[in-house]
Amino acid sequence: MLNRFCKTPLWECNEELVRVAQGEKNADLVIRHANLVSVTTHEILPDADIAVACGRVAYLGLDGHTAEHCIGPDTQVIDAAGLYAAPGLMDSHVHVESAMVGVAEYARAVVPHGTTAIFCDPHECANVRGLAGVREMYADASRVPLKAMVTTPSCVPAVTGVEDTGASIDAAQVAESMDWDDVVGLGEMMNFPGILSCERNALDEVRATLAADHVVTGHFPSADRDRGLNAYVAAGVSSCHESGSFDEVLAKLRLGMYVQLRYGSAWLNLPGYLPQLVASGVDTRLCLLCTDDCHPETLVGEGHMDRVLRAAVELGLDPVTALQMATINCAEYFGLAHDLGSVTPGKCADIVLLDDLESFRARKVFVDGELVAEDGRALFEAPARTWPDWMTHTMNLGLTPTAETFRFDADGRADGTACVRAMGIEPGDTLTHDIVVEVPVRDGALLADPAHDVLKVCVFDRHHGAAGTHSQGFVTGFGIHGALAQTVSHDAHNLLVMGDNDEDMALAARTLAECGGGEVAVADGRVLALVELPVCGLMSTEPVEVVAEKVAAARSAWGQMGCTMPSPFMTMGVMSLACVPELRLTNRGYVNCLTFEMEPLVVE
Repeated sequence: MLNRFCKTPLWECNEELVRVAQGEKNADLVIRHANLVSVTTHEILPDADIAVACGRVAYLGLDGHTAEHCIGPDTQVIDAAGLYAAPGLMDSHVHVESAMVGVAEYARAVVPHGTTAIFCDPHECANVRGLAGVREMYADASRVPLKAMVTTPSCVPAVTGVEDTGASIDAAQVAESMDWDDVVGLGEMMNFPGILSCERNALDEVRATLAADHVVTGHFPSADRDRGLNAYVAAGVSSCHESGSFDEVLAKLRLGMYVQLRYGSAWLNLPGYLPQLVASGVDTRLCLLCTDDCHPETLVGEGHMDRVLRAAVELGLDPVTALQMATINCAEYFGLAHDLGSVTPGKCADIVLLDDLESFRARKVFVDGELVAEDGRALFEAPARTWPDWMTHTMNLGLTPTAETFRFDADGRADGTACVRAMGIEPGDTLTHDIVVEVPVRDGALLADPAHDVLKVCVFDRHHGAAGTHSQGFVTGFGIHGALAQTVSHDAHNLLVMGDNDEDMALAARTLAECGGGEVAVADGRVLALVELPVCGLMSTEPVEVVAEKVAAARSAWGQMGCTMPSPFMTMGVMSLACVPELRLTNRGYVNCLTFEMEPLVVE
């Protein structure tokens, strides 16, 4: 596949690389005395030299050979002094929008941690502003030295007929996007029921991708590891990041799927299956590492793919194997291993010099042979970008929320209690449970029951104004007093409001309507924390460090309100994700995500 992400195509510079390798021309850069992590042979090669020209590796000095013959008066020489030289790290599946910043600012956050390439699925932005929004979002990437490769969003909306989004994408649009320079595949095919039922548009999206010789990335959280999983793979879906157990991972590997082992801010799946995977001795060449979703606070405070590598090694994975999962395995899956994923002659000189293979702390980061980050600091800027109005004015509720908006009518039931359906939340997991709880009935209204951790939750269509709808439900597991609201509400990204009283819920909703979207915490009539995300209601225009501070303040506010779960913002954000079991609430009401039928609020 043509790689448009390198400084110089190989066919334009192969003669110069030949001459540099033989000492006939001088290299642009020589890195000396490194411990080279060979992901092609699973070795660490001591005292290695790396010569670079035209942004690509021209020569490796191994086994006592050196790159001295490649050095001339203008060659930049760096003494690695025993640092570990590894290929630039790759995130095999990520939604940049979860970092709440644009792609350029995201690069400034992750490149200093050794990340040089990401495979992005921008379906959050696409659900708000369609493929035009995706193009606008990724225009950012050309300004920074991060290889931001796109997988075209496949499920906009995520599940048809159960929610209202700001845009839609069909197979014809997918086919058109496959010719874009930054597109390398199809984004996660969440509509696995559509694939299994041979729904025309879902299959046509896959066909268009395969016809363009690109890969189809997947999302298969179903427990069916027999006919359903076989059919899904047979359709052409070749990877999946939605695995919750070792048995799921193994079932997918055995059917030839690449499995993206996930460790993000909220979805910490690695501990649930990696130790068993290591103990099993199963070949891991089809295993990749990914974050899926990372908060700005995680990126600034803990890192990116270096953090994932640390976690993998702490769980027992060999560090070189871990690096393979974050480099060459990923490049091979996306058909880019001829250019990316290893420090070998002819490949792009995307190289990270690491202190060790435990902390994976990046001392220097090179992209196409250029030093772009050093000692945790980006050596490039991402100036603030002026976004078009249609990307920053996306709150169209068609109403001004008041306390009365959040009254749940009891349909004539007498005072007492009523049985209602509720979403049971599991901290640190995308799954929810379909449970039945009792709530008080008073003055003709269903009430929250904070004493038993039963909160109200509402979802408002924020895309269609007065024509839009909103729904009502209940949730358990958050344990808060007050109200929380956010427009990061996967995948339609409608306005999601949760709380134990109507007044605070109304204030939270109005606050986000006024600032263009984001995240807010309210208690007793007071705004405790606010993260403004005016770009599609998903991304900030401020530096990632500022956003991280605001997110940290919001997390602190959640704690003050009584919540103890990790990354509650992300957990709340998937309460509308209608493609993951068991029960979700969209703007149209409760969705049973096993049968994909609507369910009533009150259980008779």
